[in-house]
Order: sequence, then C-alpha cells, then structure tokens
Amino acid sequence: MKTIFGREPALWLNSLAATLGLVVTFNVGLSVEQAGWIVATATAILGAIAAALTRPIAVQAFTALVATVASAVSAFGFEVAPTTTAAVNGVVLAALMFITRGQVTPITPPPAPARPTSV
Repeated sequence: MKTIFGREPALWLNSLAATLGLVVTFNVGLSVEQAGWIVATATAILGAIAAALTRPIAVQAFTALVATVASAVSAFGFEVAPTTTAAVNGVVLAALMFITRGQVTPITPPPAPARPTSV
C-alpha cells in the first residue's frame, strides 16, 4: 500500500483541492470567472490523479466529478462569489471523502525488479 505521510493519496489530493479552493477566497485579485475556472480545474486534475492512485477507480472518479460539477455550477451557473464557489467545493469534497472513505484503497506498487547477481 502506497501512502503519503501515513495517509492515503486520495485523502491528500482531495484535501489539496479543497485548500486551493480556500486560497481563491483570499481576494487575490481574481474575477468570479477566473476563480471558478481555477477551483473546477484543480478539483478535476487532482481528482483524476487520486483516481489513478486508488482502487476501485470509479469511487474516486465519481467524487472528483461531483465536486468539479458542483464548483462549476456554482461559479458559472449562478454567478456567485468566489468564496461561495470554494465553500461548495470544500463541503462536497469533505462529504464525499467521508462517505467513500471505506470503499477505496491505495494501489499497491509493483515489486522492485530483482538485481542481477554475478556468478
């Protein structure tokens, strides 16, 4: 089982996506549309990486899809403030990580190739 600091990669990557969403809320000079793109894109990319690092893939892919769509709808469908977009993203990620936590496991890395021995 491959872990990062004793935790599963999906947990770290989803937490990073939520944290990036939080950074957008600190009024760093982004428009509503720019903030929405950043949050939705970061959630999609980090979710795809997390899906590649866990089994079954479908659970994490679903989590990433729902969080990305929720962020995009709140940013582009309702034209809400970046803080609301980040809040929606964080709540969806947290809720789905809690619900799906027991259904995913990190991938097991393949064993290292054997070293040739000299005779």
